[in-house]
Amino acid sequence: MIVAEGLSRRVLRRQLRQARRQLSPVQQRRAAKALYRQLAQHPLFRRASHIALYLPNDGEIDPRPLLLEAQRRGKATFLPVLNAWPRTRMLFQRIMPNERLKPNRFGIAEPGFRPARQRPIWTLDLVLMPLVGFDEYGGRLGMGGGFYDRSLAYRKRRKKGHKPTLLGLAHECQKVDRLPMEIWDVSLQATVTDRGWYAK
Repeated sequence: MIVAEGLSRRVLRRQLRQARRQLSPVQQRRAAKALYRQLAQHPLFRRASHIALYLPNDGEIDPRPLLLEAQRRGKATFLPVLNAWPRTRMLFQRIMPNERLKPNRFGIAEPGFRPARQRPIWTLDLVLMPLVGFDEYGGRLGMGGGFYDRSLAYRKRRKKGHKPTLLGLAHECQKVDRLPMEIWDVSLQATVTDRGWYAK
């Protein structure tokens, strides 16, 4: 676990990205299987009908086994897609089994842009989010683009309604004692790693 005191978010982000990139392919595969075991039979996953996930990049823990399992169970699965304009906007689009993907401007695979398959994030049941760092208090450090925070900004304004449930997914090496949070940061209900759950 990294102690955050005295470290800027930029330095934390660099150290944590380096830690997850140093994991070997074997360690990554084991972590993905362990993450699957943590979540596949959990009530939050089992009850959810509309689930957003992501495709791994830059050493992120791999949720693709969960994506395949959700599709096998007949759940509607969604991936983030970047809007052409405004370029800071991220949308959630349904992905079908075996659908062809293409890299976006960051080199991350995503489905072709199809508005008819997109759904507002507040209508989803569960969002499994990538992150760079996390703590036990719902804190999440992302890559710095603010895409998820902007998509979820409505939660700061709404007092009622709890959809979707937000779970961060991470390797255990991405844990921080306490993250420095900004006013725009959206907190997580929990973070799930290859070793366990951290709920606030």
